[in-house]
Amino acid sequence: MSFRLAAYAVCVQDELVLLTCHVAQSGATSWTLPGGRVEHAEDPFDAVIRELTEETGYRGVVEKLLGVDSRVIPAVVAHAGVEHQNVGIFYRVRVTGGKLRAELDGATIDPTWTPLAEVRALRRSSLVDTGLALARTGPPTGHVAPTPVGGLIQY
Repeated sequence: MSFRLAAYAVCVQDELVLLTCHVAQSGATSWTLPGGRVEHAEDPFDAVIRELTEETGYRGVVEKLLGVDSRVIPAVVAHAGVEHQNVGIFYRVRVTGGKLRAELDGATIDPTWTPLAEVRALRRSSLVDTGLALARTGPPTGHVAPTPVGGLIQY
């Protein structure tokens, strides 16, 4: 089994959400939240801001811990062909400055402020639905039901 700890920024303002387009090694694309792997000895609180800046060019501040999502992706559908656990920490982040731009030498492109009403029609990571559900419902436990995967929603 492989394991990944990641931190994700949920940036929502004026009925828009900030998304980036992830490009897989196969060339397939899907929309996702800014964020990614927490480096060894890095605090996830710092990682989410680092990832936001790397992937979008924006600076930001964490406003709130929204919750944690832990999911196991079965080996038959995992990219590496082995069972994979992803633990994602979701933060509400407010953009404070910077200039919107694509990631330099990375796996994400085209950071975009997307109308919330248009998200359902996008081919997207389940992380988008999970992050938006946490932001919308604000569960006291920081836990929402797993996002069903299939159709336009990818792991």
